[in-house]
Amino acid sequence: MSAPLAERMRPTSLADYISQRHLVGPEGSLKAQLQSGMISSMIFWGPPGTGKTTLAQIVANESGRPFYTLSAIDSGVAAVREVIAKARKSNDLFTAKNPILFIDEIHRFSKSQQDSLLGAVEKGWITLIGATTENPSFEVIPALLSRCQVYVLNPFGKEDLEVLLKRALEEDDQLRAKKVTLKETEALIRLSGGDGRKLLNMLELIVLSEPGEQVEITDQMVLQKVQQNTVLYDKTGEQHYDIISAFIKSIRGSDPHAAVYWLARMVEGGEDVKFIARRLVILASEDIGLANPTALVMANNTFQAVNLIGYPEARIILSQCTIYLATSPKSNSAYAAIKKAQQLVKQTGDLSVPLSIRNAPTKLMKELGYGQDYAYAHDYEGNFTPHEFLPEEISGTSLYAPGNNKRELSLQTYLKGLWRDKYDQGS
Repeated sequence: MSAPLAERMRPTSLADYISQRHLVGPEGSLKAQLQSGMISSMIFWGPPGTGKTTLAQIVANESGRPFYTLSAIDSGVAAVREVIAKARKSNDLFTAKNPILFIDEIHRFSKSQQDSLLGAVEKGWITLIGATTENPSFEVIPALLSRCQVYVLNPFGKEDLEVLLKRALEEDDQLRAKKVTLKETEALIRLSGGDGRKLLNMLELIVLSEPGEQVEITDQMVLQKVQQNTVLYDKTGEQHYDIISAFIKSIRGSDPHAAVYWLARMVEGGEDVKFIARRLVILASEDIGLANPTALVMANNTFQAVNLIGYPEARIILSQCTIYLATSPKSNSAYAAIKKAQQLVKQTGDLSVPLSIRNAPTKLMKELGYGQDYAYAHDYEGNFTPHEFLPEEISGTSLYAPGNNKRELSLQTYLKGLWRDKYDQGS
């Protein structure tokens, strides 16, 4: 069986490695180590599919060192010691080119497992390269972290992903067997989330699933073949969802009479009390929201109460909450805001958190610029000072539009006083 496309396209030299120019470019610190031949222990920290494993293999290849690998998922202390023993045998002369031990997902190693590496790293029996998607400041023990250089790998940028696509279509024999036209790339790049492995695997899925010798890839095709659709779990049939739909729409439409009627239909039909209460909690936020924040408190208390009481008395609690929600002012501003924000995330991908508002509890993170130039609101008059909290690429974007109700109109006035350009009437 053929290896996945991402594996077939894995580069073996620095010249073919895409992205992470801050590490492997002309001025890159990792490239300088390779040129000098003095390779220190290091940890690659970055999201999935950014080339951590590939880079470790390239370091071993280009430095001419034996390469041993462990996965933290299925390797205990005994396995670590066994590999270290093998590495020592391959390096009896203790030359500068000591073997490399690569540990994938090193953040999954327990303290005892990490402790078992310390002696080998200190004595130069191995050069450790760890890969992690988690912050090493929290997941790697201080004694080991202090002996390693930490290199941050970033998600692949759009240009890098486009290079990956072009290279795969030009160089991979299985893809070249078909005449592939890459008409549009936006959907592939967006769905990849900066993950090169995911991008290549999606490309292979699309090309190989198309019949015939010619394949024209469009955004619509990608969305149809790759995007997952949520499947509704229908426990008791169509009427189950028709009646809950009527119930929700009656409350949303501020009709307490119809709402209580549909509630009674569900109660008489033996509907799960938790199911009804759960939907009331959702509605309290989706359809009432900031117009009456107490609605969510009422709905949540209802959910807790009916779990304690059960039928038949729970019907009274459900009725009280239903009438309260139906007669509350309505606003879907919170729902609209998160929907708009999710759409923006899907369009723009995984944008980096601005350095000024990243958490910086460790020395390493402060050295990387985390938290620098952050303006602490409570140090300013009125506990406010303008600061950009969104990623640079979407700076100034407005997502929350206050609803046309008494409470949110007062919120609009307050917010407009702070952010005059974002909260004008009708924004």
